Amino acid sequence: MALDKPYLDVPGTTIFDAEQSRKGYWLNQFCMSLMKAENRAAFKADERAYLDQWAMTEEQKQGVLTRDLNRCIAAGGNIYFLAKIGATDGKSFQYMAATMTGMTQDEYAAMMLAGGRSAEGNRHLGEDGDAQPQHQPQGQAHTHKGT
Repeated sequence: MALDKPYLDVPGTTIFDAEQSRKGYWLNQFCMSLMKAENRAAFKADERAYLDQWAMTEEQKQGVLTRDLNRCIAAGGNIYFLAKIGATDGKSFQYMAATMTGMTQDEYAAMMLAGGRSAEGNRHLGEDGDAQPQHQPQGQAHTHKGT
């Protein structure tokens, strides 16, 4: 039985929950393997051969090979694990985040220093003022009767 996930309607956001964790288990384990110098060297020597040692999906492997972090996140990757790929490539976390937004690193840094992205259009779909929340807890309707 699927759990109610009211957070699924946040535009452009993938929440790393238990389901995503299960989906990305081997992708994230691969990323953690990059903490060891010998594994980083083996990965850099032949990325495909190294990836083929892991029980990852082809979608996950292609996300890594193309360094498409958004694709990796959609396939169950966690950004804190995926950061190991950037570190292996000698890239900063800021660089990686910029690639995920379609900005240059300088543009991304300037945006963050200016306060980040506007929340407009990026809120929970039920938060636009007059709209009713799309998810309400079941069985929790309370009424107040005056005495």
